[in-house]
Amino acid sequence: MNKKVLVAIDDSENAVRAVEFIAHSFSTDNQITLFNVIPDTATLCEMNSPELTPYFKSQQSSFCLLEEKKRELVNQAVQKARNILMDAGFDERNITVKSELKKSGVARDIVREAESDYDVIVLGRRGLSGIKDFILGSVSQKVFNLAKDISVLVVN
Repeated sequence: MNKKVLVAIDDSENAVRAVEFIAHSFSTDNQITLFNVIPDTATLCEMNSPELTPYFKSQQSSFCLLEEKKRELVNQAVQKARNILMDAGFDERNITVKSELKKSGVARDIVREAESDYDVIVLGRRGLSGIKDFILGSVSQKVFNLAKDISVLVVN
């Protein structure tokens, strides 16, 4: 029986590990959605307001270049994730990519999307060391706590 799997994806190694886990552990007939929440900081690049301080205005183009680079890195990560899944035997038709501008917070947006008919959320855990290894990363922890009627799989 195929499931609808929502994978929270960004440009981190943790997200790649989550995709690799799916590729090796899930049946290839599942429907996979690679879901990215785009931070609302991108709207700053489009702002043209006299209220902007002169310093921010002078630095705005540098900030926007960083935003463009971040978007490029996420797009590369999504393509890498698709390739990992297809190399593992997933049909391209069962892999969907979905991006959404942040509305109420990354974790809340992931959970809201998952509530629209997914069976499980899969996401990577933030890599920490020492005693912090036992604590989930903030987005992972929030998704885990917010999700009520859906399973959450946090991949190490």
